Amino acid sequence: MLILLLITALQFQSVKVFDTPNDAGKSLTVKWAVSGNTASVDSVLIYRSTSKSGPFEKIKVIPGYSSKFQDMGLKNHVPYYYKIALYTSEGVLESDIAGPGIAKPQWFHTGRVNILIGVLLYTLILLYFIQSARRGKELYLRPIPGIEAVDEAIGRATEMGRPILFVPGLSTISDVATIAALNILSHVTKKAGEYETKIIVPNRNPVVYTVAREIVKEAYTSIGRPDLFDPDQVFYVTDSQFGYAAAVSGIMVREKPAANFFQGMFYAESLILAETGAATGAVQIAGTDAVTQLPFFITACDYTLIGEELYAASAYLSREPLLVATLKGQDWMKFLIGLTIVVGSVFGLLGSKLILGIF
Repeated sequence: MLILLLITALQFQSVKVFDTPNDAGKSLTVKWAVSGNTASVDSVLIYRSTSKSGPFEKIKVIPGYSSKFQDMGLKNHVPYYYKIALYTSEGVLESDIAGPGIAKPQWFHTGRVNILIGVLLYTLILLYFIQSARRGKELYLRPIPGIEAVDEAIGRATEMGRPILFVPGLSTISDVATIAALNILSHVTKKAGEYETKIIVPNRNPVVYTVAREIVKEAYTSIGRPDLFDPDQVFYVTDSQFGYAAAVSGIMVREKPAANFFQGMFYAESLILAETGAATGAVQIAGTDAVTQLPFFITACDYTLIGEELYAASAYLSREPLLVATLKGQDWMKFLIGLTIVVGSVFGLLGSKLILGIF
């Protein structure tokens, strides 16, 4: 039981307990105000109980003086009571019992209204471009040489009577770059099927192999040539990274494909594949979001899709209105974000905190 000493220099003015705002619950905030010189306070002790009559348990000791404490790890919808004790060289000053405070989760974080506005703005931009595309409006996309060269590379392989090699990366199907690569595979297969050009798709991952096989089969069916599908043209090689690189390099040396597509996630084997393909004289189009491998592809390949260009390739190649509209909406939102950064930088240089306060 704490002993309450009468200290004339310090007096509690108020003690408040309330649910911590903008959280998922399980937290209460305790605030108190004291009149007098708080420099004499050696420490603050926080006591808590689930009953106003006690018993109270000491839960926190704060060195020096503080006027706020956030109690976390509580149970939601349970009342809690608090007492504050100030320890000074003259004795102990104990507050009245404060509470009850009840922790509850909030539905909305009021400090993130700016994010909500951004999401709504992006949604409106996206809906505008989707409706424009559905009405038949031509949406301009800046040209990307690596994507424009896809049909040219397929045509070159057809003219030379040599196959096309498509490597869908070395990662799993859960990788975004792998999914983007498989979207490109569908377009390449359709074009190759129209020209009756053989396409070779070696795979490192068993799941990617299964998906790629179905994509190739479906691509041939969609152009009305299911007879062109050969189960042996899409195959599983090995899970070993450099074993796979050696096997694909061997395919390039033996089959001498006229066009090599390296799309997806790559690792240390990227230069082995790209150099081997360059040595065989193939047109090479690479695409990856692996920053560490981009220099090797840029050096050894004819064209390289860098980062987001790989993700955008399916919209560029298919020209499907919904995909193009989505891509256009993303570009405009990036422009607005960039503009906001520039404007905010200017305001910051001028000493204004207006933009900073908004965000």
